[in-house]
Amino acid sequence: MILASLLFAFLAGALHVFIFTMESLTWTRPATWKRFGVASQSDAEATRSLAYNQGFYNLFLAIGAFIGVGLVAFGGAGSGQDVAGWTLLFTCCGSMLLAAAILAFTGRKYLRAAATQGSTLLLAVVLGLLAVLQ
Repeated sequence: MILASLLFAFLAGALHVFIFTMESLTWTRPATWKRFGVASQSDAEATRSLAYNQGFYNLFLAIGAFIGVGLVAFGGAGSGQDVAGWTLLFTCCGSMLLAAAILAFTGRKYLRAAATQGSTLLLAVVLGLLAVLQ
């Protein structure tokens, strides 16, 4: 269960790095802003700074998840490194999971995006909890 949890946390982190790339680096490209449901190039320009900031939130949470995965993977069970790793993993993945839940409750048109973001996170957190509580 530990390996599966770490794999799902890593995949969720990778997805959030991809989201960072779209929000912070390619936001004003038509393919990107259309994917996010932005109506026009002018709207993309108007929301650029908001998307840029939000992208970095996603990047920082992904980095935290990656560090957590690494600490758990290379730390001994029950060691300080292991505890720090699970703490980072649960904090970062839990935050991303809650954000996906909020996205799902924002409206029906966001359900697919929320499911895409949230499914790997839910698996990472649940399997991680099962592994830690054994």
